[in-house]
Amino acid sequence: AASSLTCLGGFRNHIISTLSSQQTNLRSVSIGSRQQSESASSSAIKTPKKRKMVAKLTDAQRKELLQPLLDAGWTMAAAGRDAIYKEYLFKNFNEAFGFMTRVALLADKMDHHPEWFNVYNKVQVTLATHDCGGLSERDVKLANFVEEIFGKY
Repeated sequence: AASSLTCLGGFRNHIISTLSSQQTNLRSVSIGSRQQSESASSSAIKTPKKRKMVAKLTDAQRKELLQPLLDAGWTMAAAGRDAIYKEYLFKNFNEAFGFMTRVALLADKMDHHPEWFNVYNKVQVTLATHDCGGLSERDVKLANFVEEIFGKY
């Protein structure tokens, strides 16, 4: 069994190497019912976007940028974690899900995704930036947007 795993690992690495070096005439890949077309000269493996370095909020930024959020009901997350948290209540599941969808659209554009939990009409949101290991301006921007969207419900 161990030798077959080694063999499969070697085969997988060969396939990835071949695709990465563009030594293939791959024109399309079918996965389930979806099909992704590629030109023969383009790479079949997409490289991720280059991410900007993100800095943690300084003490001065924390005082200036976090206070309005804390006044709006955000709290610091559980002890030992540099994150902010807030719970939102809606009339029903459809409103909660609509809220999450609107937030998700901006979060995806920002390449900054919240941690959240939803049960029926309740949405719990936790924001932190994993790249810097704590709170950043991205969290503040997204939290302000979340507040703006919630105000429409």
